[in-house]
Amino acid sequence: MGDEDQKILVVGGGISGITAAVEAAETGANVVIVERNPFLGGRVAQLNQYFPKLCPPTCGLEINFRRIKNNPKISFYTQAEVLSISGKPGAYSVSVRVNPRFVNDNCTACGKCAEVCETTVPNEINYGMDTVKAAYLPHQMAYPFKYVLASDIIGTDEAIKCSEACPYNAIDLDMKAETFDLEVGAIIWATGWDPYEAEKIGYLGFGRFPNVVTSVMFERLAAANGPTGGKILRPSDGKEAKTVAFVQCAGSRDENHLAYCSGVCCLASLKQATYIRERVPDSKAFIYYIDVRAMGKYEDFYTKVQQDENVSLVKSKIARVSEDKESGGLMVEGEDISAGSRVRQVVDIVVLAVGMRPGTAKIKPDMEMAYDDFGFVTGSGESGIIPAGCVKAPMEVAASLQDATAAALKAIQVAVRR
Repeated sequence: MGDEDQKILVVGGGISGITAAVEAAETGANVVIVERNPFLGGRVAQLNQYFPKLCPPTCGLEINFRRIKNNPKISFYTQAEVLSISGKPGAYSVSVRVNPRFVNDNCTACGKCAEVCETTVPNEINYGMDTVKAAYLPHQMAYPFKYVLASDIIGTDEAIKCSEACPYNAIDLDMKAETFDLEVGAIIWATGWDPYEAEKIGYLGFGRFPNVVTSVMFERLAAANGPTGGKILRPSDGKEAKTVAFVQCAGSRDENHLAYCSGVCCLASLKQATYIRERVPDSKAFIYYIDVRAMGKYEDFYTKVQQDENVSLVKSKIARVSEDKESGGLMVEGEDISAGSRVRQVVDIVVLAVGMRPGTAKIKPDMEMAYDDFGFVTGSGESGIIPAGCVKAPMEVAASLQDATAAALKAIQVAVRR
């Protein structure tokens, strides 16, 4: 059996894709990862902490990056995308395009290019809550650990200044998109998830009021490498937030938006309530929920957070978020279902716990696959492409790791077919 018989393509370099890749490679398969971002790690790289242990994701990512780096059977391409797929299980032909980074492997991440760069671009790792130089390192633990030049400055004198400032000849302004073909035996589709577009939920004020943020944005506000250095500040004026409202099911379980429950949002908000409580001793967190879903091993975590007297869990469906002119904060209004009374609470920040949409809702494999009404993959169809992680169903990190390992086992079996 030749190497080509065992070659596996993993589309998506988030936690599911990385896990599937290293598990397959460590059994002897050759693996190629294709990732659209300029770094591996996906949305886990944007987390502040995991629940329920409340530990940072950096250690787990670092271990996996080391496994990739030390394994010659794994190769990867960032800023890359799959253009087309043809063939059958055991014999696929795949066309891949790698978009230019304008920085080559000579880069040591010294930052000299950023020092002379003046143009700024939205910081995608922080969901656009701040900006970075157009010559930037995606984040502190980025893998590969090298800079990127934003296309905004390519063709300008500023790009030339960045190139001249680099002492290692690492900037290549003539870099072009490259397309190549792969012959692989199996394909794992692990393109992750996207947060639901909160601006579509007009009555909750996202996009109109700067102090209304999404759960993924709040995660970055609490991160030490986030836009505020880990201080939870009101985006409108930079003042320390002392009261935070978490609005559960923001657009979820709603036929006008996402009709399903994403399962992890309750646990994410419970986790994020601990952020504000730890950082500001006299702070208060209000969690407005339809019902709290903390199954199995997570029940203890829910109980622990619930016991904090400064965390209020209110069974409620929030009807409106508006500005409170007097305080500069936000008025949260709805119904307290348990008490049979009205909710009117002024807070500094409102966090919308938005649901998870699969990456396949936007970009699907170029072969037959079976999907549900929301874009989640329900089967591989005749193509045999193996879905992994959140393209199959909303799931938290631990479940994604298990599912990715299962996908790796299936891919190994498919790759040897003839």
